[in-house]
Formats: sequence, structure tokens, C-alpha cells
Amino acid sequence: MENPLHSPRCRLMAISLILLISLLLMLFKVVPQLLTPNLLNQVIENNELVIVTRNSSTTYYEGPSGYLGFEYELAKKFADSLGVRLRVITSDNLHDIFNILNTGQAHLAAAGLTITEARKEHVRFAASYMDVSEQLIYNRRSYRPRSPADLDDGILEVIDGSSHVESLEELKHDYPELNWSTQADMESEQLLYLVENQLIDYTVADSNEVQLNQRFLLDLRVAFNISEPKQLAWAFPKTKDLSLYDKAMSFFWRNLNNGEITHLTENHYGHVDKFDYVGNRIYVRHISTRLTKYIAWYKEAAEKYNLDWKLLAAMGYQESHWNPLAVSPTGVRGIMMLTQQTAGQLGIKNRLDPKSSIFGGAKYLDKIRKRFPEEIQEPDRTWLAMASYNIGYYHVTDAQKIARRQGKDANKWVDMQDILPLLAHKKWYKKTSRGYARGWEPVKYVTNIRRYYDLLEYQLDLTETDDVEVEHDAISILPSVL
Repeated sequence: MENPLHSPRCRLMAISLILLISLLLMLFKVVPQLLTPNLLNQVIENNELVIVTRNSSTTYYEGPSGYLGFEYELAKKFADSLGVRLRVITSDNLHDIFNILNTGQAHLAAAGLTITEARKEHVRFAASYMDVSEQLIYNRRSYRPRSPADLDDGILEVIDGSSHVESLEELKHDYPELNWSTQADMESEQLLYLVENQLIDYTVADSNEVQLNQRFLLDLRVAFNISEPKQLAWAFPKTKDLSLYDKAMSFFWRNLNNGEITHLTENHYGHVDKFDYVGNRIYVRHISTRLTKYIAWYKEAAEKYNLDWKLLAAMGYQESHWNPLAVSPTGVRGIMMLTQQTAGQLGIKNRLDPKSSIFGGAKYLDKIRKRFPEEIQEPDRTWLAMASYNIGYYHVTDAQKIARRQGKDANKWVDMQDILPLLAHKKWYKKTSRGYARGWEPVKYVTNIRRYYDLLEYQLDLTETDDVEVEHDAISILPSVL
């Protein structure tokens, strides 16, 4: 007699039961994943994008009117595009930055990170937004090394965990005598400061950091590049969830194509491409010997006309080197170099009176600034107003018309500084209402003012810190300010 358990019907039921159990087991695994929102949705639901970065002039720092830094401002744009707030975690240790990222404490690392093959094994890099060179830095008062072979007798220090260590290790294959030490809890800018004060002989820094700091640390020089140019990018955890990463990639492609990242780069680096050692030295000396007489008036005038007093003072230095008796061959006079016509319109009787000139210059700049359409945002509005102060309002508006004809953004200084020089070319100025102008002058004018502003702010920060000390190998130094 056939066993009923061996019947076709029973076998079919058993197979169905096995399939049902398998399906249930799959559902137990899949359903939680379906119910768990992806990372992008979590960021949006929590209304918070968390980044990890480091404190430096190229990444993130607190300025007089809020938080600044290229990386911070770029991350803020990304957070705004997601409609969420930005929260910042900082660490001065590169190993900690990657640890914070990979343990899920931050969604991404925006810290001026160089893309390297070694790092690609642990993180996922987004699109590159900047190329930099790794540069060997020395003090101009010391011997200039010409190649890695010349570094044998000097002290070379670099940041632990940095791409600079990887590059030096590559060089060591060809230069076996090359040696260096690493610093885990110092920033690149601190090492640059040590080179400036000859506490160490050399360091390695990215070219963008060198550009920004060379304005303040006046004895720094570039000896040579230690590697081919490298790319900077944001880093993301290397997980299967690509939702936030893909969104960031879309953000970069969009902003790289529409010029927003170029505009941000210009705001931070556009005025620091050429280093003038002698000019900066003289300027620092004039801050203490000349500016101190007029600071109170610059502050009072800036407050009255809603300006940054340091920017107004930097403008005064560009005009006259803070010489109240300055007179140009064209007849403009005084510390803010006002024309007789402008002085008359402003009610100024004596252009050589420093207080009258400072208040007159502030009033005139504010007047020009208000003439531009409301859609022009800061700081572009101020740069265009300063260009107008130098070359005339209608020459600037002529250049704006040329910019529009060329498909450029007439409201952005990054575009206008390329267009203004065209006013000296007949092909272009013959089509304008005001004709020929030396259009390169306002570009140089604004660029210089921005440099003077940065250096003035740096010097004032030093004077506000009475006991600035940098300890290194049991050596303490007090920087000589001004």
C-alpha cells in the first residue's frame, strides 16, 4: 500500500511550503531595507547636512561677519540646494577627519582633500573642483634648495596623513637620503608660520594655501613642486548607498557648468595670484606709521555709510598710500583722491583735509553702490562700485552691455574683470556711449584693494592677540607685529 505522504499531492504541498518559507525569509531581509530611507532622504528628513572639515583660510574659519572659507561656502551652497541646514564638525587631524567620515558621524568630508590612489581604497571622491600643486616652501633669508637632494641638512616637517607624505615617499625612491618628520596635530598654516620664523627649514603645502598665506607671511618662498598637479574633491563613505553621493555629483556638474564654482573660486583666490613682497612690506609699515592717525575717521565714516571700515581704509591706501596731501597729475587730491567736481557735489570745501576726504570718499562710494540694480549681490556690488569710483559709473555700465552681448554675467565681477579691459579696444569702445577707457585700471584697482584689505585684517588680528605664542621643540616666539 502506497504511503499517503509520498503522494503527488503531498509532495506538491511540501514544495509549496518550502517556497513560502523561503519567500518569508527573503521578505524579512528585504522589507527592513525598503522601510529604511536612503541617506539622501535621511538628510532631508532630519533637515541637516553634516560635514567634517578643518580650520584654515582655504577651508573653514570664523570671520568678522560670520563663517567663511571656500569649502564651507561650497558646502553651504550644497546644503541650500537640498533645502537643509549645514552643521560643521572640525578636526585638525587628517586621520580623525577620515575616521569621523567612515564612522558615520559626518555625511561628507569637505576639507581640501587631495585625490590619491591610497585614499580611494577607503573613501569615494566626488567631482574635482580645483587643481593644486604640492610645493616645497623655504624662508627667503635661507638657502634656496633646487631639488630634493638639497634638503639633507635641513628640517622638513609635513602634516601626518597628508598627500604630501605620499609624494615624499615617492621621491624617496630617487632620493634615498630624503628624510622628514610628521606633525599629527598641526595645520599646514602652522607649519608655514614655523618656516616664516625659521623654526624649521622647510615644509610642503598646496599651492592654494601658499597663495593665501604668502600675503601675510612675507618671507615664504616656493622652491619647487614635489609632484604633478593634483585634484581636490569632497570625500564620501565607501558604502552601497549612493543617494547623497549622486546628488552631490549632480550639484558639482551643474555648478561647474554654470560658473558658480568659478565665481566662488574668484572670490577667494582671484586677487592673490601675484605676490608683491616689497609692496606688502611697505604697506605693513604704513599701517603703523600712517593709518593709525586716521582709523577713527575711517570707522566713523564706514558706520555712517554701511561700509566695512577696513575695506574703506584699503581703498584709501590704493588711492594715496594714506597721504592726505597727495595730488595726481590729473588734479585729484587728498587721502581718497577726489576730483574737484565730485568734491563740489559732496559739499567738500577742502579736499586735502583728511577727515573731509575720508567721509567724502565713503559717501561717494555708497552713492555709486546704490545706483546698481538690486539684483546685483554682494560682494560683486561693492567691486563694481569700486571700479566705478576708479573709472566712472558709465564706463562700467558700458562694459556691462558688452558683457551681455558676449553672453557673460554682467552682475558678476568674475566676468566683468575680463570684460572691462575691452573698453581700451576700438572694436568695442566705438559701440559704447562713453567711448574709450583704460579698462584694465579698475581691474587692477579692485584687485589691489582686496589684497590690502586681507593683509590689514591679518595685521589687526595679530595686534588684538597680545600674547600670541607658537611652541615648537620647547621654543616660544612672540611675533613682531607691524
